[in-house]
Amino acid sequence: MPDLVFIVSRTEPKRYLYLKHEFADESRDVVLDRRLGERRRSLRPPQLERRHIDRRHRDITRELQSSGWALVRRPVTYTGRPVTYAVG
Repeated sequence: MPDLVFIVSRTEPKRYLYLKHEFADESRDVVLDRRLGERRRSLRPPQLERRHIDRRHRDITRELQSSGWALVRRPVTYTGRPVTYAVG
C-alpha cells in the first residue's frame, strides 16, 4: 500500500491526470479530493464522539486552494500496517 498520497483539488482534473501519470506507483498514490464540506449538520459537538481516531491529521484546504494539490503521508497503525481509509 502506498505510504505517500497526492491529494488533488477537484477543480484541477488536468493536474490530477499529470500527477497520476508521473508519480503513481507502489509507494505513491494520487487521488482527487472528494470533500464537499463538513458533514456534521450541527455546530454543536456530538454528545458522544463515535470515531476512535480523527482521520484527518492535518488540514490541507489551504494547500489545495493555493497550489491545487497536497502531499500527505498515510498514517501507520500500531500493527505497523498503513491505515486504510478514504480521503475526505
